Amino acid sequence: MSSRAPASTRTSRTAAWLVPAAVVLLAGILIAVVFAMRDGQPAAAPGAEAPRGEATVSDPVTPGAEATADPRAQGTPEAEMTPQEVPLSEIERRDADDVLGLGSVDAPVVMVVFSDYQCGYCARWSAETFPVVMEYVERGDLRLEWRDINIFGVNSERAARATYAAAKQGAFVEYHDALFPDGSTRSEAELTDTALTTLAADLGLDAAQFAVDLTSPETSAEIARNADLGVRLGVYSTPSFLLAGSPIVGAQPTDVFVSALDAAIAAATPGS
Repeated sequence: MSSRAPASTRTSRTAAWLVPAAVVLLAGILIAVVFAMRDGQPAAAPGAEAPRGEATVSDPVTPGAEATADPRAQGTPEAEMTPQEVPLSEIERRDADDVLGLGSVDAPVVMVVFSDYQCGYCARWSAETFPVVMEYVERGDLRLEWRDINIFGVNSERAARATYAAAKQGAFVEYHDALFPDGSTRSEAELTDTALTTLAADLGLDAAQFAVDLTSPETSAEIARNADLGVRLGVYSTPSFLLAGSPIVGAQPTDVFVSALDAAIAAATPGS
């Protein structure tokens, strides 16, 4: 029988996000300067400093993230996000009715995924690492909970609503994978309400019900709640993850996630 510490007893600092996230932000600023100089345009002034604050998450398992010239690959939001204290039980919901949750609510370990459907590194992670992570879910060792934070605006938010609508029909993984074909993001033209509904029909879903759920108040409220969680935690780079309360920032190699998962599961199931 596996055992795990109650969520209410596990607390720590969000400051663990700050070093890897600051690296990403600095790299993004430098890239923007280079591109602006190349194009003969004046560079924009650097943004605000990395957020400071406390929250109830623990020290990182594997800090670090890759920088990229693709602005959708690893994002920075338009405004500073200041971390707040958030109970781990509110981050790891373990709600059986959560259609964006995968795996048993009683799994010894939860990994919360903060993603964006216009993020290139999110697409790469989903193609390369997500299938391996799902093996832990299928064994009952891990629960995944998806929280789209929609850094890149209206198209990201619409895609998140579409995925939620598909998830209500039990097709979260299928629709998620379809939004990242071959490890890439879809174009703006492929993320209209019409295109997203057509995609649902192509996947064999009830297109009429999907269209209703796509624009329903329930869907909008849930997507807003998930994005707000990212804001409250100060998550401003995608993809980012909270594995058993410890942040991992960026599309790290699959082996990094395997090592972190093995360690987290071993810690949560002593003697098993």
